[in-house]
Amino acid sequence: MTDLARETAPQAAAAPPAPRPSTALLTDKYELTMLQAALADGTADRRCVFEVFTRRLPTGRRYGVLAGTGRVLEALEHFRFEDAELAFLDVAGVVDDRTLEFLRDYRFTGTVTGYAEGETFFPGSPLLQVEGSFAEAVLLETLVLSILNYDSAVASAASRMTSAAVDRPCLEMGARRAHEQAAVAAARAAVVAGFAGTSNLEAGLRYGLPTIGTAAHAFTLLHDDEVAAFRAQVASLGTGTTLLVDTYDIRRGVENAVAVAGPGLGAVRLDSGDLGVLAVEVRRQLDELGAKDTRITVTSDLDEYAIASLAAVPVDSYGVGTSLVTGSGAPTCGMVYKLVAREDSSGTLRPVAKASTNKTSQGGRKGAARRLDPDGRAVEEVLVTGPDEAVAGWSPDAADLRPLLVPLVVDGEVDTRFVGADGVRRAAETHRRSRAELPRGARRLSAGDPALPTVQLDLA
Repeated sequence: MTDLARETAPQAAAAPPAPRPSTALLTDKYELTMLQAALADGTADRRCVFEVFTRRLPTGRRYGVLAGTGRVLEALEHFRFEDAELAFLDVAGVVDDRTLEFLRDYRFTGTVTGYAEGETFFPGSPLLQVEGSFAEAVLLETLVLSILNYDSAVASAASRMTSAAVDRPCLEMGARRAHEQAAVAAARAAVVAGFAGTSNLEAGLRYGLPTIGTAAHAFTLLHDDEVAAFRAQVASLGTGTTLLVDTYDIRRGVENAVAVAGPGLGAVRLDSGDLGVLAVEVRRQLDELGAKDTRITVTSDLDEYAIASLAAVPVDSYGVGTSLVTGSGAPTCGMVYKLVAREDSSGTLRPVAKASTNKTSQGGRKGAARRLDPDGRAVEEVLVTGPDEAVAGWSPDAADLRPLLVPLVVDGEVDTRFVGADGVRRAAETHRRSRAELPRGARRLSAGDPALPTVQLDLA
């Protein structure tokens, strides 16, 4: 057989990669090579404090929203180096035998504290603090950041959208514009920030989220005419369904929808055209046809600005996809995971900090609180600094300070209140309260500075 024939001959299909529950290799190689070097020089067991924060908000944003904390805790429980992971590291020569043996028994036994998921945040806010040996804590950097940066970007965008929508529901439908697993994370983050439901069924299963969806244009095009499509949908889903009326002519579509479903039709959906003008016309037409309670849902590349522009027109809900799952122009929050304190050779925990240009960090463990005025409106983000023992034991002694840090993992044990469906519900309520206490100007969509100044309370 010629070389060309060998290259073009049918090849046996390679076995697809098997799903693996372990999250341990969702990381960067240098986490493991640092571990190897620290094991070799005896510093791997030094107690350390790592901190997650962002140096700045995306340009023009007035606040961020922390999301993904529950997913971090869920991933932590599966951060195990099983036979498949160890075999890969061995064959690929990533680390030496001593490090492989350490990884075989790896379990995070440290402590994690942080802002409650759903909390709003500002530059410098100590969103997550991971305390443990260097060996245990350094391995979590990439996993923590990959989850928090994406989920928080989506939640921050989603909060601007639900704020612009005021009391009208926002519905997440961005799965077709994202990686399949990112789509699940995005749906979860959107609900944390106030979205009422998602089209993603896997997100519904994992996190108990309400799911939404009826039919696309393909269903209408499948049938000989629009009336036949509407009849089939109503027969299957009932008159409370939502009929998509813009496949052909919108006015005729509305007529056909009401003729088929009657005045009790649940909703119509508009997915193209000048949505503001069309919503007014469709509302008038529905009322004239006696369908006064039929709602209008709009979709089609909406973002927070488009939602705000529709505030004065008779729209009942918004379906948002692409802009949501991409963070509406800010697809990451720029969060970093930095070592801020470590034991020295004498066993004393000392602050450490970077001095790199434009990448500085502030050493030492931080406490955090939000100062409120007499009306319960936030006026400052307060970072507490000073000797480690003083900061670790600090609690506000003033009624106008609301503490922000909560225990998430204690001695390796995850607080299960923050994971699963209950964790999402808790986070959504946290966000509702946190956003409500921000200054009124925080919700403006126009570019501006962070809604709260950050001040420092030094306990030294």
